[in-house]
Formats: sequence, structure tokens, C-alpha cells
Amino acid sequence: MPVQYYIWLAVALFCIGVTGVLMRRNAIIIFMCIELMLNAVNLLLVAFSKLHHDAAAQLFVFFIMVVAAAEVSVGLAIIVMTYRHTHAVDINILNRLKH
Repeated sequence: MPVQYYIWLAVALFCIGVTGVLMRRNAIIIFMCIELMLNAVNLLLVAFSKLHHDAAAQLFVFFIMVVAAAEVSVGLAIIVMTYRHTHAVDINILNRLKH
């Protein structure tokens, strides 16, 4: 399978993620879109790793996934605590927390 297919798939996934982050107001959906963008980058790293016959990028993908899992656990904890305080996960309501 040519590497261009992977590139186009990763570009499509990344664009869907960016659109979701810019358009949606739900914090959980924004987190899912950020994860979608990270997975698009991981797909490109693995595709180019296979193209150049170098396994270093695949190791780098593993570390990116570990950091993303830690980010999600901390982010979801913050969202849960915010929901307990405001009873909403809308990011526009979070502006009230400044005061």
C-alpha cells in the first residue's frame, strides 16, 4: 500500500480533530478531538517509519501514547472536578471560574 494513502488518512483525521476543537464547546468532545489529532500524527510517524525502514519512530509513537494517556487521565479528572462544581462541561461556563 503506498504511503500516500496513509498521508491522506492522517490529514483527514487531523482536519476532523481541528474542526472538532474549533467548533464544539463540550470539554469531553474537545479532548476526544485532541486525541484524534495525536493519533493522526502517530499514524504518520508509523507510516514514515515503515517507509524508511527505521523502528525509532515507532518507539517514539509508544512514548507519545504514554504521554497522551497521562494527559487524558489528568484532563478527565479536571473535567470531573469542574462538573462537580458547575454541573456542566461547556467550556463557555468555565469563564465563571475566573472570579
